[in-house]
Amino acid sequence: MKKFILSFVLLFFCLGIHAQLDRSIMPKGGPTPKIKLDKPKEFKLKNGIKVLFVENNKLPRVNYLVRFDRKPIFEGEKAGVISLLSSMLGNGTTSISKDDFNEEVDFLGASINIGFGSASAFTLTKNNERVVELLSDALINPLLTEEEFEKEKEKLIEGLKADKKSIDAISGRVSGALSYGKDHVYGEFITEESVNRVTFNDVLEYHKNYSIPNNVYIVVIGDVNYKDTKKLLANKFGSWAKGKVIENPAPALTENVALTEINFVDLPTATQSSITVTNNVDLKMSDEDYFIALMTNDILGGGGSGYLFKNLREDKGYTYGAYSSLGSSRYGVARFTAGAKVRNMVTDSAVSEIIKEISRIRLEKVDPELLKNAKAKYVGSFIRRSENPQTIAGYALNIKLNNLPEDFYENYLENINSVSEADVKRVANKYLKIGNSRIIVVGKGSDVVANLEEVGFPIKYYDEYANPIAKPIFNKAIPDGLTASDVINSYIESVGGKEKLESVKTIVMKAEVTIPGAPFKPTATSMRKFPNKYSFEIQANMGGQNVTLNKVKFNGERGFNEMQGQKVDFEEDQINKDKGKKGLFDELYYSEDQLELVSINSVNYEDAYKVKVTVDGKVSHRYYSIETGFLVSEEETDDNNNVVTTNYGDYKEVNNVKFPFYMELPAQKLEFSTTSLEVNKDLKDSSF
Repeated sequence: MKKFILSFVLLFFCLGIHAQLDRSIMPKGGPTPKIKLDKPKEFKLKNGIKVLFVENNKLPRVNYLVRFDRKPIFEGEKAGVISLLSSMLGNGTTSISKDDFNEEVDFLGASINIGFGSASAFTLTKNNERVVELLSDALINPLLTEEEFEKEKEKLIEGLKADKKSIDAISGRVSGALSYGKDHVYGEFITEESVNRVTFNDVLEYHKNYSIPNNVYIVVIGDVNYKDTKKLLANKFGSWAKGKVIENPAPALTENVALTEINFVDLPTATQSSITVTNNVDLKMSDEDYFIALMTNDILGGGGSGYLFKNLREDKGYTYGAYSSLGSSRYGVARFTAGAKVRNMVTDSAVSEIIKEISRIRLEKVDPELLKNAKAKYVGSFIRRSENPQTIAGYALNIKLNNLPEDFYENYLENINSVSEADVKRVANKYLKIGNSRIIVVGKGSDVVANLEEVGFPIKYYDEYANPIAKPIFNKAIPDGLTASDVINSYIESVGGKEKLESVKTIVMKAEVTIPGAPFKPTATSMRKFPNKYSFEIQANMGGQNVTLNKVKFNGERGFNEMQGQKVDFEEDQINKDKGKKGLFDELYYSEDQLELVSINSVNYEDAYKVKVTVDGKVSHRYYSIETGFLVSEEETDDNNNVVTTNYGDYKEVNNVKFPFYMELPAQKLEFSTTSLEVNKDLKDSSF
């Protein structure tokens, strides 16, 4: 059945088809053009709003960029307030409903986006006045309702639940927390607990305290004149009342570790390891090293031509991509990171190779041709970006907010082209602290830690929320005399006993399906009839109509998989596999020679027996909780030789038999939460 659930996932992903080009050859370019950016005119409204204005009559359009100039806010025990408030903004005003607001914006051919720290708008010149009116209304008088708050809160918690076992989410959270500290504005993170502490009044207070005009910049670029714009903004934004500015402390730079260390987070369900090599840096856009840092990072890991990519992907084949980032901030509080996601078996080797490439750019003089190509890429990218009015607006703000010289962007290309091979080596040694780095690894400890210990760096262990823990015991000793059959029999007894399980002839289950980012919440219906008949269907409500997204049926002799109206009959191997099913509970029919007790592993943070099951030459692994006896996870290999993990939980009793009411496919971020389950309901064969 999971094979067909996985095929359903394909509905939500698209594969791009790209022409086959030799991307190792950099195209020859002409002379570097001289970029001349118009200097903005400036004025200030009575309530403190600072306006930067550039008239551009090339096209009949106007771009607005609004930015709140305030220091980052530490949310503490109520982390999530800002996220919730941001999601509620831009959804109507006190005078215009959400639907009417969005409908009018669409009708005008405009766009308006509102966030906690910034906003933007785009419009045709002929609709300029009305769009400014809508933008100001949305900023000054947002529609903030308790009903919308509860909806957004539920969505945020749902997303956090989906990320619980996400290797990317855990890596990002732990990396930030360890680099800066959890009590640092850049190191804190949102949890279910912190979100549940947030009230609607908290959101209202944040909006009242922080959404004030005192520290607002508005950048206007487009086909409008200065005099009219000044009058229009004064008219539409002048009613925005000043407030008391809350002075938050500027973020402080956190010291790096004294000696490089590995920080390991065990994720027993992980089929890959996430590796992040990181150290904190003091770098601003105004620093003389800034442009050299751009080139240094590009050569190391800025793309397909970088050292990391060529080594870990093209040479070793460890990963799909390996990249780096050398950040900067107006406060001089940023990070260098380098990393990749790799197969478990090469985790230790990948760590060594990343370190090797960072050492290489510190110790070796960069190839002049490679530096030349990096410069050409940045020059081309800058020229393309400079054609976008929104980008130009961003440049104007950057100059103000980062204390840059007025000609910063006019001299951008010159500064890029002036970077030398010696500069790259110097800056790499200054900012890439290979001796003072954290190597943060999130992966399956039982598969990777033994080899990681041979890399040569000390290992410290953390949980998924960056709390220090003792080294987990990854493979515990199996009690003497315990067999795989004993584990299977324990499971059978724990869920109801052999007699009760054999009495189950049909199962009808309905569940809600959670797909992160999906604009709808599908429902799944599963029907099974002894010994091997089944039906599985996923539907979603779209535009008031129930639409079938996926349907799978097997009647004991033949079956099919239908997706988006395309019906595909089962092939012979699938038919034979399903016909071989002897009943509704596999454990009742395993023979002793099909089972092997492999080990004791930590699964979803509880100890479980790992049982190897071999049926008709196909191998799978099933994990049974030591404490409860329940099946908590299983691993199967699909047709593409990928390991598919399925987790089970929330066992509930129905007709004296315990069933899992929760199922998860972590790699696909799919969750099934059972809403109803019926046993021995009369099902006609025509249902299959």
